[in-house]
Amino acid sequence: MPAGNWTAPFESLRREIDRLFDDFHPFDFRLPSTRSLFGHELPALRSGDWPITPAMDLVERDKEYEVTAELPGIDEKNIKIKLANHVLTIKGKKNEEKEEKDKDYHLSERRHGSFQRSFQLPAGVDADKIDASFAKGVLTIKLPKTAEAQKAEKKITVKAA
Repeated sequence: MPAGNWTAPFESLRREIDRLFDDFHPFDFRLPSTRSLFGHELPALRSGDWPITPAMDLVERDKEYEVTAELPGIDEKNIKIKLANHVLTIKGKKNEEKEEKDKDYHLSERRHGSFQRSFQLPAGVDADKIDASFAKGVLTIKLPKTAEAQKAEKKITVKAA
């Protein structure tokens, strides 16, 4: 090792640790390997592009509740929403195929995944007026409150002790 390159062992260790984390897949959700093949780095789909469970937000407004879910790359025909016994269930699936050809390699990847999330709805949701829309990879579900639920809110004054 040249005297001026004292960081080489640390760079090698970092690359090995990065490789270990890249190869670790919780819940055995396997992604294609990103290691080099015959000295050529293969392009790969990053794990951040394929979440196991989509991010969802639940917000309460004066007249409604709103659920939003980030579902990039999922087609609206692959999203199912169901309401049963005051439980809202959102299901989705994603199928992705990628093929790349170069003079040194041929890469073909197929990934399939699905998710399901369920939420217990609070009392006072008007189930007949629930509305769902999907635009630019974001699912928005509006859950209007009944008139009684909107009036039921009571302000409580905080007193100094």
